[in-house]
Amino acid sequence: MLTALRSGAADVTVGSVRLSADALAGAVGAVAQRVAGLSRVAVVADSTMQAVVAVAGVLMAGGCAVPVNPQSGATERARLLTDASPDLVLTSTDVDLDERAQLPGRAVPDDAPALLIYTSGTTGAPKGVVLSERAVCACLDGLAAAWSWTADDVLAHALPLFHVHGLVLGCLGALRHGSRLVVTPRFGPVPGASIYFAVPTMWSRLEDADLSAMAPARLLVSGSAALPAPVFDRVRNASGHRLVERYGLTESLIVTAARPDEARSAGHVGRPLTDVRLRIDQPDDSGMGEVLVAGPTLFSGYRNQPDATAATMTAEGWLRTGDLGVVHADGGLRLLGRLATDLIKTGGYKVGAGEVEDALLAHPAVAEAAVTGEPDDDLGQRIVAWVVVHESVPAQTLVDHVARDLAPHKRPRDIRFVDALPRNAMGKVQKRLLG
Repeated sequence: MLTALRSGAADVTVGSVRLSADALAGAVGAVAQRVAGLSRVAVVADSTMQAVVAVAGVLMAGGCAVPVNPQSGATERARLLTDASPDLVLTSTDVDLDERAQLPGRAVPDDAPALLIYTSGTTGAPKGVVLSERAVCACLDGLAAAWSWTADDVLAHALPLFHVHGLVLGCLGALRHGSRLVVTPRFGPVPGASIYFAVPTMWSRLEDADLSAMAPARLLVSGSAALPAPVFDRVRNASGHRLVERYGLTESLIVTAARPDEARSAGHVGRPLTDVRLRIDQPDDSGMGEVLVAGPTLFSGYRNQPDATAATMTAEGWLRTGDLGVVHADGGLRLLGRLATDLIKTGGYKVGAGEVEDALLAHPAVAEAAVTGEPDDDLGQRIVAWVVVHESVPAQTLVDHVARDLAPHKRPRDIRFVDALPRNAMGKVQKRLLG
């Protein structure tokens, strides 16, 4: 999997610590030697060089790495470790960056479990997602083809290392493709960086001067949560770049990506990667329905939950993503929200919450918006908007604004002003906490 590490092309900086290709390979080899023969190794994945070396060492030894959120509470961590049942738990203090050993020479089978990553639990208790060597390689190679990602690039990010975005794409991708990797404690411009990865919240919080300093890069990527149109426009105006979006789940890794040489706009997450198939299940008259995907990037199943695995997969091998979307004529996907929380059935119509959120965010007074459906005796569900504003604005003004931009039945029936929207570590709004 980590071909650049094996060939001596990897170069990694995490915070103030930098390891050359030779030093990195030696440190990884020492961890691999230590964990050889173990099936699963949990790694407390704080943003340190030691965490990167630990995960890489487990993978090079042919084991399955289990990243653990360093900020997880005692009960949460105990539940994860009980389910994962690792043979060993590694923390940063357990990894000596000065130790050296040769990298193992044996190949790892394609279907071998490489990662056991637990979902964020936004729609229920976290589940352990088993990802094979094949799935990880297919995802990273598909992104390399879509983005012309090579060893000539310098990748910079400040993402946590216990999720797919920061760990798989942001670290393992560099160790596979040979691009220099720079992980910073705070997101911002990095001299010489050609690719930046971040979540929408990170992009929205950057000063214009920082965005302008990123202009020399060739690719600015946003993912892990919906990208609001105003953030897309602000980044474009300040940096000259149209943010590139991509889409995937922990269970599927990345399955679509916008191409740098194609037109891009917020919410449009591109075409499928190599060998990935995409379709909309039971689309309505507008083409909106649940997004289903199939292909080599899919997970092997949920650990210890065969019933949950079976419920997520169709008999034909399609993964039910639970996301609402529309596929355009060019094969590109536009996301409209989650099926469980963002498909609102009101007055006989189906409305995607994401479309209403985009309309609200187009109003200059609106900083953030989340739309939910609540029971209504007349409509079945009424559309409720939770709004954070830059400046005071009458609720009816926002209702009228949406009604002008969209069909009248898509207007919010209730506007609720809040100081902030609840979000998880990756910036996703947790709608179950609204109300």
